[in-house]
Amino acid sequence: PVIPCVVSQWSVWSGCAEPCKTTYRVRRRHVIQEPRNGGEACPPLEERAGCVEYWTQQGTECKQSLIPALITTGGFGKARKKRAATDGNERAGYCVEFQLVAITPGCLHSHHSYTHWMQYLREGHTVCVECQHPALDSRSLHCYGDGSGSKKNQLLHWQAVGNPRCKGTWKKIRQLDTCSCPSVHSFLFI
Repeated sequence: PVIPCVVSQWSVWSGCAEPCKTTYRVRRRHVIQEPRNGGEACPPLEERAGCVEYWTQQGTECKQSLIPALITTGGFGKARKKRAATDGNERAGYCVEFQLVAITPGCLHSHHSYTHWMQYLREGHTVCVECQHPALDSRSLHCYGDGSGSKKNQLLHWQAVGNPRCKGTWKKIRQLDTCSCPSVHSFLFI
């Protein structure tokens, strides 16, 4: 008889391959029954997914300049605030202004409705990125990739959520305790 391949359920996801950089995590499954007599072949036994671990194995925080800031459109923040369960303990957020230095062409070649905001990313422009709950880390009281601890004019990395081909570099201009970002050039840390 024709016997198809049978595989186990997926394992739980591993931790990130390396701390302090954008890398990957892995999950695996194994073959329970090999296919026989022309049975259906086995599917892939390993999957990888992107991840970032912000703490070293010793429990210390990574240097901020090594971590790309993950950003999305500022409009997402209104929906995020509605969904967040507030208990009154969240620290008020802050904003950081950056000057965009370099942008990959992938930002302009995305046609999904949820990526239209990327068209406002232009080299030389100043953008405003808000750090708010839940992206605001409760231990360090800042958002990852916000440039804290970076030197003046240091190139920092960012990546757009929703389009992995849209990323680039920017320089931190200043941090603002109150946010008054213009809507077009307003983004959020994730």
